[in-house]
Amino acid sequence: MEPAHSASPGDGAAEVLLSELERQVQDVVRASSWWERRGVDCAILALSLLALPAGFLCLRSHNVLAFATGITILGVCHYTLTVKGSHLATHGALTESKRWGKILMIFFVEVCTAFPAEVAKFNHVNMHHGYTNVVGLGDSSTWKVPCLNRYIYMFLAPLSIPILTLLVALERLRKEELRVALRTLVFMSLGLYSQYWLLLNVSGFRSPSSALACMLLARSLLAHPYLHVNIFQHIGLPMFSPDKKPRRIHMMSLGVLNLPRQPVLDWAFGHSLISCHVEHHLFPWLSDHMCLKVKPLVSKFLHDKQLPYNEDSYLARFQLFLSRYEEYMVHAPSITELVGVQ
Repeated sequence: MEPAHSASPGDGAAEVLLSELERQVQDVVRASSWWERRGVDCAILALSLLALPAGFLCLRSHNVLAFATGITILGVCHYTLTVKGSHLATHGALTESKRWGKILMIFFVEVCTAFPAEVAKFNHVNMHHGYTNVVGLGDSSTWKVPCLNRYIYMFLAPLSIPILTLLVALERLRKEELRVALRTLVFMSLGLYSQYWLLLNVSGFRSPSSALACMLLARSLLAHPYLHVNIFQHIGLPMFSPDKKPRRIHMMSLGVLNLPRQPVLDWAFGHSLISCHVEHHLFPWLSDHMCLKVKPLVSKFLHDKQLPYNEDSYLARFQLFLSRYEEYMVHAPSITELVGVQ
């Protein structure tokens, strides 16, 4: 639902800028091989699936180092499949086939993540991308928990994400069509029970409680950076009102921030969620590897056109959110109005 607003000279200029940038990016995409466009990211996801048996087998050991290695393998693979895989699948960035795109989205979102695929796609693609930093629509306010103080939120709350994800999924299923809800429930149960069964029968856990505790530990391994990244890259940046939101190129250049490259997070979350978030919001159909490839082009273009290109370090954002937690995470955000741009 696009808010109605009268056309202004700035609208035409913004559309010309975006069209020019899109043309340059499309030229890079057309000149790239399938391996660059999709193959690299498909290979990372395939390797994560192939590494799972090693993780389950490591947990059989009574050696502390081997056990820790098993938890690390399962945790990193879990986030690679549930964050990177689900993210690329909801954007259709893994394949050109609509049929296979739907299958991959169900696999990564419902089987691996235990969350309704259609709900995830609507909330992320339609709302967050369609209304980036628009108050009440795509402003990342779902990540705010005003009743928690800064230290509990930043340090302890991430550990509850695996459980909260499941509870939210079950609550959302109540509003889905019966056929879709039953399908989702079956696939969610399949994913959860498969991991539980493997821990009991392959890893050798002797009690259900120890297997469940291991599941929670592995699924919480990267919960802290997952929560932090989701708030660092939008909250604290300009927010817009629904009836005065700027054109797309201004919205994305102002309301999105890139973090530096970090090997573990690049692998598990994907470049489009870490160091190429601006590129991803401008071109959400690109794979992680292609976002990284067009990053220098996008950065140079925005700088040449004197448009913002937000970048900051993980540590700097962490310190900023700790010091200004109430302003960013408790109080309502202030509205940014761009005179002459809307």
